[in-house]
Amino acid sequence: MTDTRALAAQALADIALRGVSLREAMDQRAPKLRDPRDRALLTALLNDGARWWLRFDAALDRLLDKPLRRKEPEVHALLVLGLVQLDILQLQDYAAVAATVEAVRALNRPRLAGLVNAVLRRWQRERVTLLAELDAQSSSRYAMPPWLVSAIATDWPAQADAVLADCNREPPLMLRANRRRVSRDALVEQLRTAGYSAAAHAWLSDGIVLPHSSDVTRMPGFAQGLFAVQDGAAQVSADLLDLHDGQRALDACAAPGGKACHLLERADIALTAVEFDAARAARIRQNLERLGLKADLRIGDAGDPATWWDGQPFDRILIDAPCSATGVLRRRPDVRLHRRASDIDALVAQQRRILDALWPLLARGGRLIYVTCSLLRAENEAVLEGFLAGRKDARVIAVQLPAGQAAAVGWQILPGDGDLDGMYYAVLERA
Repeated sequence: MTDTRALAAQALADIALRGVSLREAMDQRAPKLRDPRDRALLTALLNDGARWWLRFDAALDRLLDKPLRRKEPEVHALLVLGLVQLDILQLQDYAAVAATVEAVRALNRPRLAGLVNAVLRRWQRERVTLLAELDAQSSSRYAMPPWLVSAIATDWPAQADAVLADCNREPPLMLRANRRRVSRDALVEQLRTAGYSAAAHAWLSDGIVLPHSSDVTRMPGFAQGLFAVQDGAAQVSADLLDLHDGQRALDACAAPGGKACHLLERADIALTAVEFDAARAARIRQNLERLGLKADLRIGDAGDPATWWDGQPFDRILIDAPCSATGVLRRRPDVRLHRRASDIDALVAQQRRILDALWPLLARGGRLIYVTCSLLRAENEAVLEGFLAGRKDARVIAVQLPAGQAAAVGWQILPGDGDLDGMYYAVLERA
């Protein structure tokens, strides 16, 4: 029998201390668990362990005389998970402590079982005082790196606390009905009949909302390609592109293919999807196949069109630019552990390079959308302002959505606006 908590501790040590992505860590460990309940526990532990690592890692500095991060990284991660079980998942105290102590033995560290038990018991006794100390610092209160707390406070001073808090709230599960195969209303009815609390999104024409995460592969219609998982903020792109049958369209930086598939569901277009990473391009192929869609998939650098472009202009271009992913922390909690302040300048340079390279591929009168899942103005308005400076053939098309707010150029949705992920959009027309 595999101990789920020990497995989670190994995975969380990889995520938090060795830079492994949460998705990769899950893919490596989940197949070792046969019981769906164990896999669900592993998912909860890793998501909340990554989300709250910076809070409970700081707590352990107060609870341990000697840190364990370097000498015993798996045991350190297990202690973080013990605090997550007690304070976030709110499992029964006795069961959480006993199971965590047992996991130490499963990690072949029986000599540390007493220490783990003592640390968790001390947390229970001193919890109120320790929480007050952790809440006194924004970084440990919101489990965010200090550089990101500072950046959000600088860019969004009036909303900073709300943004940081919303980055830690459970997001709803959002689906996109594949209108090529089913109407949204019919799919909602199928899901409700199967016992799911599904509802049509208030203003996204393909969106379906469920209050909690679930194993979508078990839902009716998944295998038949009736829907895809996609947050509502990402679904906005198809509306802003204003697609029409017969157009040539480009989706640059297309993996994992959610937006590309949505465009193909919306209109009979000739779509070229470009992705630099061949491994990630495989996910685009899988999504296209399941949803019954076809695109011209190219492996190449979106910022170097000479290697993949056929010379024919595009009527529509979607640039889903590589970015800090700071707008999707509630769905990708490990990003906060891996992103560094020093990454931003390099990302901005890449965003500008791609935008400059793809603009000449746009037909006269065509429309280009620049999208990021970032909250940082440096990756959003500043990139567009720099691109537009002195450029006479670009016209900004005003964007107004039911959620979010106008930016200096374009539109910004902050995490939690309309219960959506954070997303930025700028729509340009070539004069």
